[in-house]
Amino acid sequence: MANNKPPYFLGIDVGTQGLRSGIFDARGNVVALSFYSYPEYHPRPGWAEQDPNDWWRATQDTVRRCIFEGEIRPEDIAGISVSASSCTVLPVDRFGNPKYRAILWMDVRAFDQAERINATNNSILKYAGGNESPEWMIPKALWFRENLPDVFANADYFVESQNWIVFKLTDRWVTSLNNAICKWNYCPTEEGWPISLLRELNFEELLQKWPRELVPVAGKVGELTKRAAYDLGLVPGIPVIQGGIDAYAAMVGLDVVHPQRLAMVIGPSTCHLAVSEHPIFSPGIWGPYYQAVLPNMWILEGGQSATGSVVKWFVDHFAQEECGGACELKESVFDVLDRIVAQIPPGSEGLIVLDYFQGNRSPYQDPLARGTVLGLSLSHTKAHILRAIYESAAYGTYHILETLAKSGFEVQEMYVSGIGTRSKLWLQIHADVTNIPIYLTTVEEASTLGTAIYAAVGVGFYDSVPEATLKMVQISGQIYPNRNHHETYRFYYDKYLRCYFQLKDIMHEISTHTSSF
Repeated sequence: MANNKPPYFLGIDVGTQGLRSGIFDARGNVVALSFYSYPEYHPRPGWAEQDPNDWWRATQDTVRRCIFEGEIRPEDIAGISVSASSCTVLPVDRFGNPKYRAILWMDVRAFDQAERINATNNSILKYAGGNESPEWMIPKALWFRENLPDVFANADYFVESQNWIVFKLTDRWVTSLNNAICKWNYCPTEEGWPISLLRELNFEELLQKWPRELVPVAGKVGELTKRAAYDLGLVPGIPVIQGGIDAYAAMVGLDVVHPQRLAMVIGPSTCHLAVSEHPIFSPGIWGPYYQAVLPNMWILEGGQSATGSVVKWFVDHFAQEECGGACELKESVFDVLDRIVAQIPPGSEGLIVLDYFQGNRSPYQDPLARGTVLGLSLSHTKAHILRAIYESAAYGTYHILETLAKSGFEVQEMYVSGIGTRSKLWLQIHADVTNIPIYLTTVEEASTLGTAIYAAVGVGFYDSVPEATLKMVQISGQIYPNRNHHETYRFYYDKYLRCYFQLKDIMHEISTHTSSF
């Protein structure tokens, strides 16, 4: 703390398992970080919800803790920005009062609505990898109209968690251009708002329920209100700068603002983001998104719906004793998990897991796919299963990289952030499977740093995002692939790919059957 000097920049990152606030100085050094966890609700298979009031309680708690623990004066905060997990859709009245619990990004209840959207073959869908995901804004809003018509009719706005927190800070309803381009089918190079698509769906009324003022990342939204300042322990009038999707903020916080690099954000899910100077249309890969973060640049996005959340599922159900011991010894849970995984050789002695616990986001874009464990024998232990879970996440990443390569985009370096960075063995497995080096940065939670970078640019401390990342992002380590392990993994990776096609029909039948109850 002694070396940090104002001005300071506050990043608020609204995540799936909790909210993190961080205060950073102008060199990207952490002044204070605070995290507040909150629950998810899964009322039916494939559904996932949250109470938005938990987000605001978390914002109040973490910002106040940062101010206290960082021992800084609130008036030294030069700017605030907010990023959040995308596609967490919330119906509200104009005063911000929720009309229903928020439907999380991982929720795939809008599968039928997405299928009907895809059946239109609207030209705008080429910017969605050819297929609309049920995770996105339009399918979820359409689900509300068709299944909860009173909620839909009584909602003044359908927004995301990011819009809602920004409103709580500023009393202004605006939409991040980042979110609109990447998840609301807004396309700057075509018609802008997806009017023709909504017209084909007889759903043009949704346009009236969206905050139509678009603000790009690092653009000024407004100022912190007196009420919000009181709630957060800050001073009124601090500039509130537009953020966007948390994974995209993490891309910035990893300095992935140049081609040939890939940002890999390993949280409950894994997001893969890359910058391209030219549009690349790759089936199964979302985008290309023009100017979603950087002027005159395109962004490509892949992702896995469940990676860290599958590890958490394993821990919750099968490794409570081991992780309880970690708490007693004041060890990291990932240190304990790494010791378990390290007992087992690459390939998990013939065990393969499909990581589709919440469907496949890319490149299959199949929300009805489900998790699978293949190859079990009486010689396998839970250590084998955990290693196979680690390997399945790496296989899924490799599949996305191969899909990009077939479309002409070759990744040479991977930059990683998120909870997955706490397991060096898991990262080593990613490097071995993909045969690509991994780079780590000083700040593990790159999305919080990236959000603070938006604030620094938005108040004029830096002229551009690339200039800010050059000064505020620091590389702290590298992980290089083991070539021998890579050769071992090629055999199992092939089986991982083949499993999906062998089991696809069965997975769909089961998913459809269980969702019908």
